[in-house]
Amino acid sequence: MTPRAIVIGASAGGVQALSRILPALPARFSIPVLVVVHVPRRRDNALVELFGAKCAVDVKEAEDKEVLGGGTIYFAPADYHLLVEGDGSISLSSEEAVNHSRPAIDVLFETAADAFGPALTGIVLTGANHDGAQGLKAIGAAGGVAIVEAPETAEVPTMPAAALEQCPSARAMSFDQITTYLQELAAP
Repeated sequence: MTPRAIVIGASAGGVQALSRILPALPARFSIPVLVVVHVPRRRDNALVELFGAKCAVDVKEAEDKEVLGGGTIYFAPADYHLLVEGDGSISLSSEEAVNHSRPAIDVLFETAADAFGPALTGIVLTGANHDGAQGLKAIGAAGGVAIVEAPETAEVPTMPAAALEQCPSARAMSFDQITTYLQELAAP
C-alpha cells in the first residue's frame, strides 16, 4: 500500500541525517512528508531554507489548518507541536512540551496514526531522548509501516533504540535503505 503520508522525527544529529534522505526524494514524489526536528525555542527555523535549496520537492513550514498536499515536505515550526487532524489537515498547538520538546515527535506520530492508520509510514532518526518511541508504537499498532535508523549507525542511537524497544516490529534500516525505500514509493 502506498502511504497517504510519511512522518519523520529527528533530534541530535537530525539535520545531517535528513540531509542524506530528503534531497534524494525525486521531483515526482507525490506523498506529503511531515518532519519534526527538535529545534530551540525562539529561534527562526532555518530548516525550510536549508532543505528548500537541496530538495527537488517543495519544502515549507507547516501552517495551522493547512490541507496536506502531495510532493511537499512540511517542517514543524519552532515551539509548536505539529498535529494531523482526522480530515488530513495540519494543526499547530502550543500545549505543554512532551518529552521536554515542543515540537514533539510523539505528538505528530500519534495524531498521524489516528488520521491515516495503515496508510502511514513513520521514520525515527538519530536523537538523544525517547521522543518518537511511543508514536512509532502507535503507527505500528495502527497497521502503518514503522522504520528506525539503524541504532548502530546513528550519530546518537538513543532515540532509534528506544523506538525499537517500544515497537519491536519496526524495521531498522541504514540511510541507503531508507532512501531506497522512499524512492521506490515514487516509482510509477
